[in-house]
Amino acid sequence: MLTEDGKHLYVSYDEYHNLIEKLAIKIFQSGWEFDTILCLARGGMRPGDILSRIFNKPLAIMSTSSYRSEAGTVQGNLDIARYITTPKGEIAGRVLLVDDLADSGHTLKAVMHQLKNNYAPITELRSAVIWTKALSTFSPDYSVEFLPTNPWIHQPFESYDALGPQQLIQKWSV
Repeated sequence: MLTEDGKHLYVSYDEYHNLIEKLAIKIFQSGWEFDTILCLARGGMRPGDILSRIFNKPLAIMSTSSYRSEAGTVQGNLDIARYITTPKGEIAGRVLLVDDLADSGHTLKAVMHQLKNNYAPITELRSAVIWTKALSTFSPDYSVEFLPTNPWIHQPFESYDALGPQQLIQKWSV
């Protein structure tokens, strides 16, 4: 649900999963065949996992991080892992890069550049996200929702960002 001022988008678990399913349909209907899904951790892990199951393709993981300041709301320096975790040796062939959103576009642009220049076994690379913000400098190949007001997206699982083991113990104590 988008707030009236357009500054916040609140997404339920059901809507989140529906959007991933719509992303899968877009990818499928494009007719593009791919060999591996490479998700960007953390935001692309959930969509990557679901797409991996739907398309029955191996899931590789590359860790990136840029949102660390002020409870993850301020973008800092981008860190990209040097290694990709994959169940099939080295990542190769046609790869679908998956993240949750194209916000500024900085992360996706940098990762695409790194993959194209440092991973010769990748023969074709396309990108897929749930949301693309208007301010993004990167245009993914596949996206479900375009967000012209650039809202802050409140994803359904972000409550875990402020929930530690002590709070869980209190929650589940009878």
